Amino acid sequence: MAEGAPVRDRRPVGVDELLDRVRAGYTRVEAREAYEAARAGEALLVDIRYAALRDRDGLIPGALVVERNELEWRLDPQGSHRAPEATGHDLRIVVICNEGYASSLAAASLHRLGLNRATDLVGGFQAWRTAGLPVTY
Repeated sequence: MAEGAPVRDRRPVGVDELLDRVRAGYTRVEAREAYEAARAGEALLVDIRYAALRDRDGLIPGALVVERNELEWRLDPQGSHRAPEATGHDLRIVVICNEGYASSLAAASLHRLGLNRATDLVGGFQAWRTAGLPVTY
């Protein structure tokens, strides 16, 4: 190991511990807060659910749909494949998956790209729908 290199904990980490670790790095948002922030133009909602779930359950009006495997490429403000909505590193992004698990890992990945205002929706799309927020089919 190179002198001055950080010492890394090499023990395996389970997904529950990983979720706890990444979620400790930012504040997650509830459905109503995400809805109000998007309506006020203060947040970009990003739906990472796969097509079959979107077809089955509907879409959040105004949300940017980005498949999970494209997320970093589409939201990196410096990337050549960025979405027009990826306007800068100060953008507040709320990542939405189906139930609020994959979105936590996705938000952590966006943090590594310098998108430090990225967060995710507690309970995911299912919490959005349960809260009675708008959904289109």
